[in-house]
This record gives sequence, C-alpha cells and structure tokens, in this order.
Amino acid sequence: MIAARTQAEPFDAAAEAAALTAGRVDIGAVVTFTGLVRADDGLTSLTLEHYPAMTNRQMATIAHEAEHRWPISAGTIIHRHGRLLPGEPIVLVAIASPHRAAAFEAAEFLMDWLKTKAPFWKAEERDSGTSWVAAKHEDDLAAARWS
Repeated sequence: MIAARTQAEPFDAAAEAAALTAGRVDIGAVVTFTGLVRADDGLTSLTLEHYPAMTNRQMATIAHEAEHRWPISAGTIIHRHGRLLPGEPIVLVAIASPHRAAAFEAAEFLMDWLKTKAPFWKAEERDSGTSWVAAKHEDDLAAARWS
C-alpha cells in the first residue's frame, strides 16, 4: 500500500500525489509533505549518504507500521540521497486515506519516524567547511510520542 524508495533524482510531488488517486473513488483525503533543503547559517549543500539495502528495509518497516495504525488507501515515500542544494526537495510523504484525520496523522508519524529511524547520514557544507549532522533531541521527542 505504501511504496517507499530512495533516489538521487528530484521528484514531482504533484505527479506522485495524482498517481495515488488515479482511478480511485474510495479516497477522501490526500496529504503530502515535501521537505526541502534550507540555506540555514550559510549552508551551501547537504549530502545524504546511506546503505541502500538497510535504508530500504527500514523505510518499508516504517511504512508497514503506519499501515497497521491507520486506514491508508495508498501512499508514497521518496527520500533522496546524494548532494543537494538549498531549495531542492529531500523527502516526500504522500498518504491517501478515506478520512483526512488518518491521512494527516499517518503523514506526520511517517516524517517523525523517518527523521529518527531511517539510516541516512547527512553532511552539511558551508564556506567554513563540512560537518556531519548530529541527531536532534527534539526529533527524538517528536518520534517518541508515537510509541
């Protein structure tokens, strides 16, 4: 029901959302979230690295958990990897459900768990140099509310 994948190329969020509802009349809501690279504190690029087999397996596990918790008709998760510039999309979560509350909650859950449980390593590049991004306590708190 929820297709999850990683890719280096940009995605078309509108096309991905439209694909979820094509030919369907049982869907009452589609919620999409697109995460973008911010140019915080002089950021010039963000590089995301991962081990594909490990990452894809964990993304599938997270998707399955959402399917278990909410009535999801269809969904798509796309997480990019490689070197990304400010303004570029990083992640897409698109969830279709018979009801809006379930679609909103499932999308928020998926983002919280992707941020904390999907094995991506991020390096921020600035004029002053490159550094790895540490896990954030507030992300852990957001994910913990779903436990």
